Amino acid sequence: MFEQKAFCPHDFSQYEAVIFGGGLYAGGINGIRFICRSLKRLPGKEILLFTCGLAAPDNPNNISNIRKSLEKAFSGKIPEQIRLFHLQGGIDYARLNVVHRSMMSMLRKMLLKKEEHSRSEEDRLILETYGQCLDFTNRESIRPLVEYAESVLSLR
Repeated sequence: MFEQKAFCPHDFSQYEAVIFGGGLYAGGINGIRFICRSLKRLPGKEILLFTCGLAAPDNPNNISNIRKSLEKAFSGKIPEQIRLFHLQGGIDYARLNVVHRSMMSMLRKMLLKKEEHSRSEEDRLILETYGQCLDFTNRESIRPLVEYAESVLSLR
């Protein structure tokens, strides 16, 4: 396991598969440009990409929005070698840095301007819990990713 900044893309050749996780921030996936730029070094390799954020992964609208963000990052189509997984995380406003705190403040202001009837369940959750510490993690939710990784690696 490596933090992105400590990993050299030339090292990809040593591995059969790459598991990359990125946090969801304002509709985008943190670090996705790294994978986009590294695709040419990954021919024939399995890429397991997981996202983690406040968005509930059992909500089809959330998954659709994440896919749209990925399609935009990959200039139209998510490469077939990428298998997607979505996890729900949490947020602790007290631990956010200045940039992320500002982003959440702007998001809150945008949501408050929306007509109440047009707010999604997620919008309402963000407004109701703004400034609090939330944790939606579920250790079992990673099981599909782990099982898929084990099945891919055991085939080789």
